[in-house]
Amino acid sequence: MFKLFGKKEPASPEERLAECRKKRDWAGLCQAYYHLGAAAMDQGDLNHAHLWLHRADTIYSAQDEVYEKAGSQLADDCSGRIGQLEEARILYNGVPAQVEEKAEGLGDTRVRIWGLLSLARLVNLGNRLATLPGCGALGSLGWAVDTALASFQAPPPEEAYSRLKALAGALYELGDDPAFWGAGSAADVPGGAPFQVFDLNGLMGLLEMEAYLSSHLDMISALIQGQEPPAPEAGIITGALLPDYYVRTGSERLEEVPQIQAELERIWNDYGFVCSGPSWEAVAGRVTRYKELDILA
Repeated sequence: MFKLFGKKEPASPEERLAECRKKRDWAGLCQAYYHLGAAAMDQGDLNHAHLWLHRADTIYSAQDEVYEKAGSQLADDCSGRIGQLEEARILYNGVPAQVEEKAEGLGDTRVRIWGLLSLARLVNLGNRLATLPGCGALGSLGWAVDTALASFQAPPPEEAYSRLKALAGALYELGDDPAFWGAGSAADVPGGAPFQVFDLNGLMGLLEMEAYLSSHLDMISALIQGQEPPAPEAGIITGALLPDYYVRTGSERLEEVPQIQAELERIWNDYGFVCSGPSWEAVAGRVTRYKELDILA
């Protein structure tokens, strides 16, 4: 069938997203993600609904101007849908709930070590993403892991403490930066689809990195002052699952993705490891191996 001269075919969702990024139309990008998520949810595709709606939420929450342009009606419906998804029986909810249950009664230090092991598995990916515009802070994860590990045995020097605090702040600020959610920047993955830095949004990756480091700093400060440390943050323990990447790039059930199966095995193996009361040498050895691991392979 001949096309009418000058008439364009409707853009695909990917083309609409790319056009919004190109024009830096952040409200349009937010709306595009929202409509993708709402449609997926209405069709019963809860993983894609979770992916797209959380992306819309991240964008309109980052800037007041975007929120105003996108509209409170969109934001309210998006928030309501996300609330409904929190009750769904999907991996996004199930694994964090299991981790939270296991963390109860484990002891603060063991929970912190469990989280540090997961953070270590993000070091290799962080180094690759750090080459993307505005994402340089992710290249310091390896240093942060080493510093946090050493500080379990002795308080870090003031310079290291300050640098760790600055890194936590930089990770938090990156979550509000278009370099994270608007640019569409991606790192190559051998044998797979490129990994967008926005794929870290799944299970609130950047926020959980920041929360872990900030909680660790609070622990150090409390111990120095002879006070009771605050409860540890356990969210980072599931941070290396990266469900957004696999939902965005494939149609497999998350539970059937080999990389996710492997990461789940590591999470529960780490749980058994910390329960065994390992030596600091054993913890350091595991951290070293994890820092070199390519979790996307």
